[in-house]
Amino acid sequence: MGGSESIPAEELDEEWRTFDWREKETLKRRLEKFTLSNPDVTNVKILVAGQIGAGKSSFINSVLSAFQGEIVNEALAEDLESADSHSFTKRLRAYRIRSADADLPFELCDIKGLEPEKISECQIDDIVNSIYGHVKEGYKFEEEPLTSDDEHYNQNPSLSDQAFCLVYIIDTSTIQLAADDKITEKLRMIRQTISDRGIPQVIVMSKVDEASLLVKNDLKMVYRSKIIKERMELCSAKVGVPVSHIFPVKNYHNEIDTNDDVDVLILKAFDQIVRSADARLRRGASNI
Repeated sequence: MGGSESIPAEELDEEWRTFDWREKETLKRRLEKFTLSNPDVTNVKILVAGQIGAGKSSFINSVLSAFQGEIVNEALAEDLESADSHSFTKRLRAYRIRSADADLPFELCDIKGLEPEKISECQIDDIVNSIYGHVKEGYKFEEEPLTSDDEHYNQNPSLSDQAFCLVYIIDTSTIQLAADDKITEKLRMIRQTISDRGIPQVIVMSKVDEASLLVKNDLKMVYRSKIIKERMELCSAKVGVPVSHIFPVKNYHNEIDTNDDVDVLILKAFDQIVRSADARLRRGASNI
């Protein structure tokens, strides 16, 4: 993934975030051995949200691929059909993380992508209800939000029904554009709502290779890139999530084999997501 082309104006003198590119196997083993802090919960749910085309489903596939050592396409990647402005994800679906022959105690829950041209309170309500465990798996997202009298509404969610971390997928290559304002405004509203209940949030900034030619030439330059640093800081300011909880990644898109550099960025982000979720689980259920 390297390249000889250099862009001095973008390249910083040193990495602005310490990162060990050799820790893929260490991260993988640590996550494989991870034990949830609450023995009553068999797996912890993590809700993945984001604008259509940002790489939400591709991130889920990339996590699955990093653990399985081969390209996995279980989640239908909505960003593969950029010409279609509608989200492929129509129903709430959970994906179990597998490594070798074992299921790990994590579930990534895919939710309908946010559409900036017709963003509505309905989408916000559905995300918040999904976090609190009120939305049953298989629910089809509609124009109107889920109500308490719907058959897919879970009146009394258990700990296992709730999501203990919300992950936003944001496209690094478009975060600076004004068109993103509606999305980031809604993400900020969601953040404020769930922060009152102590739900942690992590931002995964996708498509770093499309935002920076330096990084496209060599993924290991991601923390030496002035562009990536500035866009992560902009994202933090817009959404209100600290930079320490923002992780740049390159999702698998049209590759046919996995790559150690891609994997280690994915696993580092997922490690933070898991630890944030388990810390919230340790404190108990949301007050819902």
